[in-house]
Amino acid sequence: MSTHAQRERLLLADLLETAGPHAPTLCEGWNTRDLAAHVVVRERRSDAAAGALIKPLAGRLERVQAEFAAKPYEELIQLIRTGPPRTSPFALKQIDEAANTVEFYVHTEDVRRAQPEWTPRELDPVFADALWSRLEKAARLVGRKAPAGLVLRRPDGRTVVARRGAPVVTVTGEPGELLLFALGRQDAARVELEGAPELQAKLRAARLGI
Repeated sequence: MSTHAQRERLLLADLLETAGPHAPTLCEGWNTRDLAAHVVVRERRSDAAAGALIKPLAGRLERVQAEFAAKPYEELIQLIRTGPPRTSPFALKQIDEAANTVEFYVHTEDVRRAQPEWTPRELDPVFADALWSRLEKAARLVGRKAPAGLVLRRPDGRTVVARRGAPVVTVTGEPGELLLFALGRQDAARVELEGAPELQAKLRAARLGI
């Protein structure tokens, strides 16, 4: 049975292939080639990928990612599509599902929503609930950089508190949209904000994310 991560992996690979290596993305400073290299390095070069979290290793990550970005674009797409080697932790189904469902969904939208005439993607309820579950678990992490109290709310009323405090800004939207908003794609997320206008503006400009 295909997992959410496997499905999103193939969607991302197909979209990157269709867009070509020079298309824009929502990731600042990255085109589709850069994004593809990032995905491959994250799965295949854990020694370098650690630089995303450990500052002394950031230079190594940049060098390795540049090396992969210089490879033929078709090769990068194929590496994404086929997945990590067996020696990678991401080769384990449970880790792949836990770590890559959100990663691949967000990066797919990074490509889709950078195009001038993108249209919303309707998510099936099971997948939407899976994204919501992951957002609930990570809410406190993504809410640390919020300029005020932050509540994330689904249209059906289910909520999660990303940051406690007052005053509060409430962001309402479907799970996928809330996830994009919480991970720093505020301008591209289709959500509604409630709260003081000045706090809404600060929240939209904040560098949210883990």
